[in-house]
Amino acid sequence: MPAMVVLGRRWRIASDDLVFPGAFELFIRALWWIGTLILYTNHKGRFDCQGGAVLHNYLVVLLVLLAIIILTLCGIVYISAQGTIMNPGPRRSMPALVYLRAALYIPEVVWASLGAIWVSDSSTGCKPAEVGAVIGAVFTSWVILLSMVVGVLIVFDPLGSQKPAALEHHSGLRNMESSESSQLFYRARTLAARVWESRLRLLCFCLPQDDNHRAAFSSISQLVSGFFLDTDLVPSDIAAGLALLHQEQDKMEHCRDPDEVLIHSPSSPIREDLEVELEKSAHFLQFAVAAYGWPLYIYSNPLTGPCKLSGGCCGNRHAEYDLVGGDTLGCHFTSILQSTGLQYRDFIHISFHNQIYEIPFFVALDHKREAVLVAVRGTLSLKDVLTDLSAECENVTVEGVSGTCYAHKGISQAASYIYKKLVNDGILSQAFNIAPEYKLVITGHSLGAGTASLLAVLLRGTHPTLECYAFSPPGGLLSKALADYSKQFIVSVVLGKDLVPRLSIPNMEDLKRRILKMVSNCSKPKYKILMRGCWYEVFGGTPDDFPTEMENRREESLNQPLLGEESLLVQRSSTYQSLSSDDSPTLPTHLPLYLPGRIIHVTEEGPTRRHCFSQVRYRAEWSSEAAFRNVLISPRMIADHMPDVVLRALRSLTSDRPFALCHSSMSNSHLNVI
Repeated sequence: MPAMVVLGRRWRIASDDLVFPGAFELFIRALWWIGTLILYTNHKGRFDCQGGAVLHNYLVVLLVLLAIIILTLCGIVYISAQGTIMNPGPRRSMPALVYLRAALYIPEVVWASLGAIWVSDSSTGCKPAEVGAVIGAVFTSWVILLSMVVGVLIVFDPLGSQKPAALEHHSGLRNMESSESSQLFYRARTLAARVWESRLRLLCFCLPQDDNHRAAFSSISQLVSGFFLDTDLVPSDIAAGLALLHQEQDKMEHCRDPDEVLIHSPSSPIREDLEVELEKSAHFLQFAVAAYGWPLYIYSNPLTGPCKLSGGCCGNRHAEYDLVGGDTLGCHFTSILQSTGLQYRDFIHISFHNQIYEIPFFVALDHKREAVLVAVRGTLSLKDVLTDLSAECENVTVEGVSGTCYAHKGISQAASYIYKKLVNDGILSQAFNIAPEYKLVITGHSLGAGTASLLAVLLRGTHPTLECYAFSPPGGLLSKALADYSKQFIVSVVLGKDLVPRLSIPNMEDLKRRILKMVSNCSKPKYKILMRGCWYEVFGGTPDDFPTEMENRREESLNQPLLGEESLLVQRSSTYQSLSSDDSPTLPTHLPLYLPGRIIHVTEEGPTRRHCFSQVRYRAEWSSEAAFRNVLISPRMIADHMPDVVLRALRSLTSDRPFALCHSSMSNSHLNVI
């Protein structure tokens, strides 16, 4: 940081990113040079074969060329290791070294080509070791060259050539008129959105290009392109910032005093309320897990799953239930039967139809809990990912709710799709005709949890006794008014440091701001941060053993723009202004969205780090949405989201039996414990 400028354009790589790739190539080149030198000295420069003279000259030039490359790489590694992320001054000579290293590829390619010609035309009579050495040199040269080409493609930035003339002078941007700077920012944002939309279309080339997909591509590209547009961060800066932030969060967690503990739900005075909800949550989660079909069943049961599904996959029982959409329907349905323990006759409707904003679900009769159950599947396809990423707000009309009602657009449209199927197609009427005394229960995990929550909000008016159990729902889901309203009938369950319930646009903006603060205050070179960060993630340790911040340094003392001299709107960006002082709050640029319903937070008890075969015990507490306003960095942030892991945790709580899992625990933040 800032991004390195080479060949007149910016690249997605900084001048301090070449330590590790340079050291790796240096190691390969050194071994190569030593092997070539040993071959040359063993023969004392004399090769008794048809092309011996040519081989002698080839090896001499190769040794000289490798020596020059090695010296250049030593310089690159040494210079790249100097300075800090925010102080690139000691690395100002890096572009010249990069130019020199790139120029050395030309004679290397020429010499590799000559070596290939010698092997094919003049190697007759030479020893196999000599021929093998030349073939190895040629092969290694081309592999390194190909790796370089791939690396250039990876770090290429399509927006790197955008350098407005008004920004070429150091103080030009600060003196720009407001209208001119706004136009520059608008053009940059528009171009970035086009680039990201092209990337999405290329990634999703297998999907139909209808109006829904085009609208999703456009909205997602606007969201993604604008996130880091006002910063000059490269990917390694983000990795270093996350490593620093993880240690800082652990340090703060260890120093935090226990907060006041409540013994009941925020909306219920009954002590046993949590125990009852945990029992019901553990029961209904098995249906949310079953909605994923055979892929998750095989993943959870790799040894016995294929055998149990093999018979049902080939069966044809379509006449016994309403089965809609998708391929391998028999396998999906058989896995649902195996996961839930229900009978064929208990299912009213099963749909595996999957498009953007249209996700699979099933309706069944749960006789154990006397419920008409609607289970919605979570993210399992690229189309579901597009639904997840359509994260702008959409107005929702709900009678009887005071305040502004809006929600996550993609999930809102998915809920509307299922609502129309249930109501307009008469699916719920059919279910309640069979079991009129049953109550309606809606459940789901992840995307399915968000969709189930909004579906419950839509159906609440006609089914006042309905209940909804949302497992690991997305954080950016409901407006404040809808979130408060949903506490009457929705229970959300979150495990540990799960990332998804903490994902919202304001939370991601806060994460970006924190990353910028960490890297701007850090006094260590990036390669040390990354090495220590990897050590900490793998082997643990005390966060205090990894000092990360400069002592007695204030953010106001930064005399260098965070975005680099050639970036757009440095002084005008909200991110830059939010860093000027801890006392100046960040101005919200997106509408806030919240988790649905009352929240049960399940965490591990015991030490932060444990070995793979140690026993794990869990505890559950009522929490509030305030506990999920920050993204927590942890190795468990993805694993804690997996539905099978959440199910094992809830079963452990309800059966009071610890499981032998390879978890890392967290000491929770503010919790309302039973």
